[in-house]
Amino acid sequence: MFGLFKKKEHGPADLSGLVADMHNHLIPGIDDGATDLESSIVMIRAMHELGYRKFIATPHVQWDMFKNTHEIIENGARRVQTRLAETEMKVGFRGAAEYYLDEHMDMLMAENAPLLTIHKNMVLVEFSFIRQPMDLKDKLFQLQIKGYQPIIAHPERYLYFGAHKSAYDELHDMECIFQLNLLSLCGYYGKKQEELAQYLIKKKYVSLLGSDCHNLRHINILRASSSISNTVNRLLDAGLLLNPSLQA
Repeated sequence: MFGLFKKKEHGPADLSGLVADMHNHLIPGIDDGATDLESSIVMIRAMHELGYRKFIATPHVQWDMFKNTHEIIENGARRVQTRLAETEMKVGFRGAAEYYLDEHMDMLMAENAPLLTIHKNMVLVEFSFIRQPMDLKDKLFQLQIKGYQPIIAHPERYLYFGAHKSAYDELHDMECIFQLNLLSLCGYYGKKQEELAQYLIKKKYVSLLGSDCHNLRHINILRASSSISNTVNRLLDAGLLLNPSLQA
């Protein structure tokens, strides 16, 4: 009798339609993500079980915290690739970066230093969660002048945009790509972030979805959330997402 009122259980989430995860912290020991190589493999295996077949790792390049260079990132990615070759998993893996728009990024631009891209000329960028940088548009424009396509990482997490949603329109009009965090779809970061995520989806501004996973706990939340799977499938059916076309 009491079984009639038992909450219906859902099977594991199926994210196979995305094929590629283009925002994660799976390279070990170089930022606040995977702590060691075996942790990386455990996380990749868990995401493989959710349906992912390609991984583009995006360690932080934020100079006051994570002084990651091309060499550090590429060496780390090769370690993961070598270890993956010893497993039964058939997955693609390579390194890119999540660039923080700080003075170091200004220096890279001034020196015409090549950036690690997500796909072709697409570069993932983030900035302050506390307040909008006064020169945000200028920094993004400088990237475009250098021939890059800016991808705004997790725009739903910049809560100051919530009070002035026209900022989203302006960034979209600049032809910036918006990448939503999957965990925002289940309220992991907060209710306001979830509401902004749904707002951006309604505006049809979301072109990429990323796990932004830093640890196994993040992946377990993805696994358990039917609301995430449902939204992903809806966006895929609408043909709005670029994830399946990415190369790892």
